Amino acid sequence: MSDDTVVIDRAGLDRLVDVLRERGYRVIGPQVRDGAIVLDELERGAQLPAGWGVETAPGRYRLHRRDDAAVFAHSAGPGSWKQFLHPPRRKIAQFGPDLEMEPVADTPVRSAFLGVRGCDLTSIAILGRVLGGGEYPDASFTARRKDLFVVAVNCTEPGGVCFCASMGTGPGVSAGYDLALTERIDAEGHRFLVDVGSADGAEILAELTARPADTAEVADARAEVDAAAGRMGRTMPEVDIRALLRDSRESPHWEDVAGRCFTCGNCTMVCPTCFCTTTEDVTDLTGDHAERWEHWSSCFELDFSYLHGGSVRQSGESRYRQWISHKLSTWYDQFGSSGCVGCGRCIAWCPAEIDLTAEVARLAELAEETDDADR
Repeated sequence: MSDDTVVIDRAGLDRLVDVLRERGYRVIGPQVRDGAIVLDELERGAQLPAGWGVETAPGRYRLHRRDDAAVFAHSAGPGSWKQFLHPPRRKIAQFGPDLEMEPVADTPVRSAFLGVRGCDLTSIAILGRVLGGGEYPDASFTARRKDLFVVAVNCTEPGGVCFCASMGTGPGVSAGYDLALTERIDAEGHRFLVDVGSADGAEILAELTARPADTAEVADARAEVDAAAGRMGRTMPEVDIRALLRDSRESPHWEDVAGRCFTCGNCTMVCPTCFCTTTEDVTDLTGDHAERWEHWSSCFELDFSYLHGGSVRQSGESRYRQWISHKLSTWYDQFGSSGCVGCGRCIAWCPAEIDLTAEVARLAELAEETDDADR
C-alpha cells in the first residue's frame, strides 16, 4: 500500500468483474460449491463467497458462516490457480488409421485471476520458472500465462494450517500483480483498498469509481496484514531445512511417517507448485483412432519411478522422503527457491492428518538429539 492507494466499495468490486469480462477476459475467482470454496469462472461479482469463512486443521476443511459479508475472509481451498495454467488433463495429439500424428492446437482463452493470495502469487511465479523458463519452456503453460491479469488480495484472515509467513510468501503481496486489494469492513463500511501494479491494472482501475485512501485507512490496512503474520496456524521450524533433509536421509523418522501415509498423492494434487505429468495413449474399439493425453502425475505413484525392471522407489517411506526432500531442499538446486509456499493445502487435505511442518520439526529434534549424543 502506498500514497497512491485508492478505495472502491463492494459495488466497485462487482463492477471490476464486469469490466474484465467486457475486455474479453475469462474471470476466475472463488465461489462456494460442494461444501468448499473453489475456483471457477465468474459471470458476476455476486457469485463471490460473501459471508463465508473456513475452518482448517490437519485432515479437516469446513465452511462456516461469518457474521459479516467479507468476500476474501477465507484461506486456501482445495483447488489452486495451477489448474488453469497447467491443466490436470489435456489432449496433446491424435492419430488416424495411418498412425500419422496430428498435434492438437492449444488456444487458451485470456484469463483474469481474482483473489490471488500471497502464497499462490508466489506459486505462479515458481511455476513460471519451472515450466516457463529454461531452454525448453512448456508451450501450453506459456500460452496460458501470456496476458494473464492478476487481481491479488492481501490476506488478513490466515487459516489453521497456513504458514506462509514462515516461507516468506505472505500474508501481504508485493509484486507480480496488476491490481492488489485489501478488504476492510468496519464502521466506515465495506470497502477495498486498491494498489496498482501495472499499466494494465491502471487502465482497468480507471473504469471504476474510486476515491483516494486517506492516511489512516492505509495505516489500518497495513497493520491488519502485518498482524495476520502473527496469527498463522502453523510455523515451519527456523532451521536450515535444506541441510536438515540432506543429512536426515537415513533418519528412522521416515519409517514412522510411512506407517501413517497412505501414499494416496492428495498432497501433490492440491499442491500449487507440484508440476509432474505423464502421458498415455488411448484408442477406440475399432483401432482407427487414437489420442495422446497428458495428465498430472505424482511421485507417490508406484510407477512414477519405474525404470526397466521395476520401480526405483517401491516403499512408502522412500516416496514420502522423495516428495518432501524435493519440495523443501533439492528444489533450490533445480529452480533457485523452495517449492513450498506455505499454503497448508497438503495438511488440510491429507486423510492421514500428516502435518508437513510437524514432520520437519520432528526431523530437526531427532537431528539435535543425534548431535547431542555425538558430543
